[in-house]
Amino acid sequence: MERKIILLLFAIFGLYYVFFLDSIAVSLRMVFKLIPMILLIILALRSKGDKGYKAIIIGGLIFCAIGDYTLQWFIIGLCSFLIGHLFYITAFSKTNNSKTPISAKTLLIIYGAAMMFWLASTIISTGDIILTVAVCAYIIVILLMGWTSFRTASSFAIIGAFLFISSDSILAINRFITDIPYSHILIMATYYGAQLFIALSIVQYSAQRNKVIQ
Repeated sequence: MERKIILLLFAIFGLYYVFFLDSIAVSLRMVFKLIPMILLIILALRSKGDKGYKAIIIGGLIFCAIGDYTLQWFIIGLCSFLIGHLFYITAFSKTNNSKTPISAKTLLIIYGAAMMFWLASTIISTGDIILTVAVCAYIIVILLMGWTSFRTASSFAIIGAFLFISSDSILAINRFITDIPYSHILIMATYYGAQLFIALSIVQYSAQRNKVIQ
């Protein structure tokens, strides 16, 4: 029952922030943005599963929540999210329930190379070398998260990782390349979805792991 209540509150606050941002006072927008993440951290804390995997995923959720707040100072926020992804990569890499398909590896490499060339060539034209390097490093890390997510054999972890890649891709294109219609809705809907599935992977991964052990 407690789990269902947390999920319901997450859905209510998440959907409200995604679709009704304009109705929220500017001074309260950050509060409403963080509430769904706080609820997911609570959900993860209350989830039963492999303690090591769970602890690392919670670390990732916490640093991503910090990133949500610090993204107003872009480089700081980017670094916070990067650390969050490193937590997720660590959690996924500690598992060995499955292997990453060659098709997924190929897709991630091609997509990563294309995005890196597109974004880097645009950002470096402004003369901001530090931002160019930071964005390229971030692309590598988030694609590695998608790569390692397959090791869990958890569909939730995989879906979460690829939703995160989608969210960050939309954000980057909207920020550095061209305006995307309904960018806020697209970015935040995929972002909250990504974090939800990654949090839910705690229970699913543990169930998959137990099957492998048995």
